[in-house]
Order: sequence, then structure tokens, then C-alpha cells
Amino acid sequence: MTDLNSRVTWVDVRDGVPRDGMPVAAAITGRYPADGPGPDAGPGEEFWLVRPMYYTTLHFAEDGTQHKDCFVDSDGVVRLPHGLDSEETVTHWAELPTLPGRTTHFVLGEDVAPALQDVWGDRPTG
Repeated sequence: MTDLNSRVTWVDVRDGVPRDGMPVAAAITGRYPADGPGPDAGPGEEFWLVRPMYYTTLHFAEDGTQHKDCFVDSDGVVRLPHGLDSEETVTHWAELPTLPGRTTHFVLGEDVAPALQDVWGDRPTG
């Protein structure tokens, strides 16, 4: 039986950032928008959540804005490391786990079916 457990080691962004282009799990903090418009609206609810992102030393947003040393999610939302000027910041990051039963993060082409068979064994797939 393949061990499918993963261990996560979180790194505080104040202690360092990932290498350029590295996909990571990012712990993000900020505030959800207030419930309604106008001067009586509250500041919103604080949050701290985990999202998949990648770290990059240089990113150009769709509007042409240049961002340095930032985390970017799949929707193109840019978040800076905590302590920098941003409404939502990344406090910690962790390397993504490897594929089940593997030591890598991806398998391509003709190697996919055998890799899946290794972890699924004789169990039906459907």
C-alpha cells in the first residue's frame, strides 16, 4: 500500500521566499469587503486562508502594472509578502506536496497511466 500522507513545512515570509517560479501553498491574510456600500459599512471580516499560488520576482498584470517579488494566484491576483503595502498579504508559504506515491510534482505523457496504476493498484477506477 502506498503511503498517501504528506507533511507540510510552513516558512514565514519574513524568513525567506520561494525560488522564482515555484508553485506553493500560500497562507494569505486580509479582510473581506464590508457587507454594503456607504459610510456606515464596517471594515469587513478578517481572514487567514490557504491558496495555491506561485512566487515570482517579476510579474506583469493584465493592465501592464509591473510587480516585483510577489505571489500570484490562478486568477492573476497579486499578493505581496506580509509587511509590504498590500490589502491582502502572504504570511507563510509551503512547498506543494508531491504526487501520491511519487517524489515529483508532475508526470507527463505515457508515464501517467503507469504512475496512476502504481498508486491505485488493482482498485477499480470508476
